[in-house]
Amino acid sequence: MKVGHRFEQPGNLGLAWLLLCVSFAANILDDALNDFLGYYNATVLTLYGHFSWFPRIDLSFREWLVGAIVFDAVLLLLTPSAYRNSPFLRPIAYIFSTFMLLNALGIILASLLGRTVPSVHFTGRAPGFYSSSLLVAASVHLLWRLRSSREANSRAI
Repeated sequence: MKVGHRFEQPGNLGLAWLLLCVSFAANILDDALNDFLGYYNATVLTLYGHFSWFPRIDLSFREWLVGAIVFDAVLLLLTPSAYRNSPFLRPIAYIFSTFMLLNALGIILASLLGRTVPSVHFTGRAPGFYSSSLLVAASVHLLWRLRSSREANSRAI
C-alpha cells in the first residue's frame, strides 16, 4: 500500500480531523486577537442578570487561552487515531464537528446582527468571524467524511 493511498481511502477520517483541529487553532487565534473575552464576559453577565439560572462563567484571558490551546492539543493528539479509523473516535468526531459548525454559524449570525445580546454590540465583525468560514468548511468536510466512511464500512461488512 502506498503512503499517499491512505489519504484517499473513503473510510479515513485523518485529514478531515486534522483540518478541523487546525481550523480550530486559527479560530482561537482570531478570537484572541479580536477581544473575544470582552464580548463573552459581557454577554454572560447580561444573560446572568436576566436569568438567574444561567451559569455565570467569567473567564480571564490566560485561563481561557490556556484551556482552549490544551483542548485543541488533546484533539490534535487524537489525529493518529483518526488516520487509523478508530471506532471510539467516531462519536467524538461527530460532537466536535457539530459543535464547531454551530460555533461558526453563531459567529456569522452575531456578525450579521452586530451583537450577541441587545446591550453587547460589536465594533466591526464578531471575534472569530475571519476564521469562521474555515470552521464551517472543515466541520462540513469532517461530517461528510464520517457519513461516507459509515457507508463504505457498512458495504465492506
